[in-house]
Amino acid sequence: MPVPVPAELLDFIRGGITFIVAGHEEPDGDCVGSQLAVTSVLRRMGKKAYPCSAGPFKRTEIKPFEKYFVPCPDPARNDSAPRFQEDALHSGDRGTRVLVMDCSTRDRVGKIPIDGLPLAVVDHHLSGSPWGDVIYLDPGAPSVTLMAAKLIGELGFVPTPEEAELLLFGLCTDTGFFRHLDEGSAEAFETAAALTAAGASPKKIFAAINGGKSLNSRLLMGRVLANTRSYYGGRLLVSGETLEETEQFGRESRDSDTIYQLLLSVEGVEAVGLLRQENPGECTIGLRSRNRIDVAAVAEQFGGGGHKNASGAKTAGTIPLLEEKLTAAFAPWFS
Repeated sequence: MPVPVPAELLDFIRGGITFIVAGHEEPDGDCVGSQLAVTSVLRRMGKKAYPCSAGPFKRTEIKPFEKYFVPCPDPARNDSAPRFQEDALHSGDRGTRVLVMDCSTRDRVGKIPIDGLPLAVVDHHLSGSPWGDVIYLDPGAPSVTLMAAKLIGELGFVPTPEEAELLLFGLCTDTGFFRHLDEGSAEAFETAAALTAAGASPKKIFAAINGGKSLNSRLLMGRVLANTRSYYGGRLLVSGETLEETEQFGRESRDSDTIYQLLLSVEGVEAVGLLRQENPGECTIGLRSRNRIDVAAVAEQFGGGGHKNASGAKTAGTIPLLEEKLTAAFAPWFS
């Protein structure tokens, strides 16, 4: 059952004057969309609101939103401190407060200076530990933007066309344009219909998510697909992107979502792992699955987490070493 918006969260928002609206590092469409939509509504309420991200804004479809975010302050440069630091000096019940969107643990927020401030979290990740003074957690929600749409409604607002576009953008991102939804997903479609009625364009959002790719992104995709190895009789596929391939094609050329789609479409495949060598001693791990396999449980073994069918982690190691450990971690699912 959908989790209702907590009354404590409504009071938290109504009682504040200034807000830092934070999200996770390497933001995706759900994170960016929920942050900016909520920021817009807070400003319509007459409050000061600063959307802040530790970045980096790597994804092609996310880059256009970077200009709307306050950067993390650099302690070495006094002139780099954003205005919210001044506001954060105010104390008391009506001082600066923090809203964290789409983030299950404090470390994923990065270096945004939020420690010690009253804090509320809006999240839908099952993994991680609930944190914050006020928590709105709904693991059954397909996206945080859906939760943000409910929050905006409970605050007494109808999304503007711009806010609706941001919210639908996030909903489409986290649902793979609805292809990840199963039975019992009526609320997501009802929300999508309401946002479309409010002025959001599914056609425009689809083009933003899937268009604008470089030739190098297609070439890198081919290389990563060629690196794919099959395990457990074809039920698990694992691929990797080396540092050399990153240097040749560029970090901006990554298109993970399409790679996951292609690999999961292979007959008999139940789970996919994608390893990327980010630097000589560290890799990121992306995991996707169908139905029964809980890749969040696998990701937690590497210090990560996420959703049952979509999770990830960042950990020390190299592709060959981690591929061996990763395939072993899947063994209980295929025994």
